[in-house]
Amino acid sequence: MSIPPSVALTDAPLIELDDASVMRGQTRVLHEISLRIALGQHTAILGPNGCGKSSFIKLITRELYPLARPGAEPPVRVLGQIRWQVDQLRSQLGIVTGDLSVNLADMPELGVEEAVLSGFFASYVVPPQHEITEQMRERVVEALARVGARSLRQRAYAQLSAGEARRVLIARALVNRPRALLLDEPSTGLDLIARQHLVTTMGELARQGITLVLVTHHIEEIVPEIERVILLRDGRVFADGSCEALLTDAALSALFDGPIQVRRAHGRYSAWVGAS
Repeated sequence: MSIPPSVALTDAPLIELDDASVMRGQTRVLHEISLRIALGQHTAILGPNGCGKSSFIKLITRELYPLARPGAEPPVRVLGQIRWQVDQLRSQLGIVTGDLSVNLADMPELGVEEAVLSGFFASYVVPPQHEITEQMRERVVEALARVGARSLRQRAYAQLSAGEARRVLIARALVNRPRALLLDEPSTGLDLIARQHLVTTMGELARQGITLVLVTHHIEEIVPEIERVILLRDGRVFADGSCEALLTDAALSALFDGPIQVRRAHGRYSAWVGAS
């Protein structure tokens, strides 16, 4: 059996939102957001808790849908498509979320190799009716090697540290050789060393030509290859521009509604709460 087919390659923008609004229950969580992220444009989406970052992710994974606008074009496109299935995009857009890590960790018998193989099928496990080819296993080794996790191949996923598990999740997305990665709060739960390994990996992937879309509230995760940042606040685009222009004391203090000081050294940013 061959590797499952996916959508054809396209040069359309990776993600387009045109006045997209989203309701969760009775609450509007995204308010007429418009943005465009092109393939090759490494981008960070930054904002405080509750700003709408998770709702943005769920728009792409189709766990949430935008409000319909009678007579208007659908307000969300991914790779030029107004209707898509996440599993059919996997050779172009890999998605790494914390929810997936929790679900995989709940299966104590799941091995790392099987976890990465499951990325071919957009499922939590390899469906029993599908044959695993030698080409697929070679792609697993390749993907694990790209994130420095080849030595984990024979381990049980549930026994991994948080940092090891995050690398395996990225390998699971990379097994399809996507053109872009959407990373949702990738350093959550990681210690300082594991976070540094993750940041190093993200920089390496960007230099290999994989477009990064990083959703975070930690500016320390923003690698030098990322040049654009979109600031979200209260479900709206607060600002959109270069990292140099927006990762500043003034912009982040306004975004987080408190005194933030920013330092940049060797292309990397750090921030802390300063005196009011």
